[in-house]
Amino acid sequence: MSKVQVLDEQEFQEKIVQRYTDIIGEKLGGQVLAFSDEWFAAAENLIKPKAPIRDATRFTHSGAWYDGWETRRHNTAESDWVVFKMGVSSASLIGCEVDTAFFNGNHAPAISVEATTLSDDSQYASADWDEIIPKIECGPSQKHFFVRADGVTEKKYTHVRIQMYPDGGIARFRLYGEVHAVIPLDVETVIDTASAVNGGVCVDFSDQHFGSADNLLLPGRGHDMSDGWETKRSRTPGHIDYATIRLGFKTNVSKVVVDTAHFRGNFPQYVTVEGASINPGESLETAKWETVVEKTKMGPDAIHEFELKEKKPSTHVKITLYPDGGVKRFRVFGTVAA
Repeated sequence: MSKVQVLDEQEFQEKIVQRYTDIIGEKLGGQVLAFSDEWFAAAENLIKPKAPIRDATRFTHSGAWYDGWETRRHNTAESDWVVFKMGVSSASLIGCEVDTAFFNGNHAPAISVEATTLSDDSQYASADWDEIIPKIECGPSQKHFFVRADGVTEKKYTHVRIQMYPDGGIARFRLYGEVHAVIPLDVETVIDTASAVNGGVCVDFSDQHFGSADNLLLPGRGHDMSDGWETKRSRTPGHIDYATIRLGFKTNVSKVVVDTAHFRGNFPQYVTVEGASINPGESLETAKWETVVEKTKMGPDAIHEFELKEKKPSTHVKITLYPDGGVKRFRVFGTVAA
């Protein structure tokens, strides 16, 4: 049986969020495939990107409205469950966040997490499920951070199931893992290796007050400012903000894209982009960073493309904002380096 560690929020942020990817999140394309019950509140709320909210004055035909997943009372089965399809091709798994925000007196008493690999979504009912997080107790209206004591799984998975014992409510569910992208057979194929779908991870940032830095790596151009990266306003002369991305593969970088979609009065005035080839165990601070894009003026709600004259092999890239502001997407195109 798998063993589990319980972390606090800061530990989970440093050890999991900044090293791995939420592979079932709606914003990355994760989907709910099936569920046992969702009488009071829909299972799809579990993977919504925004924090849960509460309106105690709001009621529906089923009962009190909750921003989460809530099942009926008196479940005669051992548990209620939800099956998810990952938003990436496959991933190895490490840990999860289970948030029971606003569920107090009707929260899930305990949960477990399982995973499987399927070639067809319809096979979930007859699949063999591996235990990722063993059955563990949950408390009311709080965040829980559970991590595998044995580290990331050796196996790669495509589908996930959360079980709730025996019934109740959960507001949000985040499941983190290491993305296994499909490597192009043609070595000359140009791909965006910063994309979360291809294994890119935001490993460091200065600030993400209004929007998460990992939004930079999502597919598409989003729908408003909420699904980009936006920092606080700075009043300090010489201030900068930055985000550092670990690319999915070591990349011969040939083009960089900085997209300020929907950021019209709060885009950064200037940006620079640097690249570095960092060996395992080497720190970001001691790495040799080389300028990829010189300090360049930005514009509102626009795609800024930079073709590089020289392809520089990089494992990491860093975008710096002068002095602050918002960026929707950050793309790093190139071929996979040997």
